[in-house]
Amino acid sequence: MNTSCTHLDQIQNVSPSGDGCEECLAIASQASRGIGDSWVHLRECLICGHVGCCDSSKNKHATKHFHATEHPIVQSIEPGEDWRWCYVDQTFL
Repeated sequence: MNTSCTHLDQIQNVSPSGDGCEECLAIASQASRGIGDSWVHLRECLICGHVGCCDSSKNKHATKHFHATEHPIVQSIEPGEDWRWCYVDQTFL
């Protein structure tokens, strides 16, 4: 594991895109058709503010967001957690 991140200059002053995982909430809105989803923990992209579910969640939307956008840094937005992760450099910040 690397001990430093080379992407800190990409961090923006963002606001979370919502109160939960964007994609899971979209799926849940289809619950009337018997479809629904939930998450374990939430991560916020520090480049655009996208909120996605963590890798312990079934759908892993935060990581999928990274692969789709190449936005490298997320932070936990769980109460009591204060950490950031760089997907590219595979390190905690």
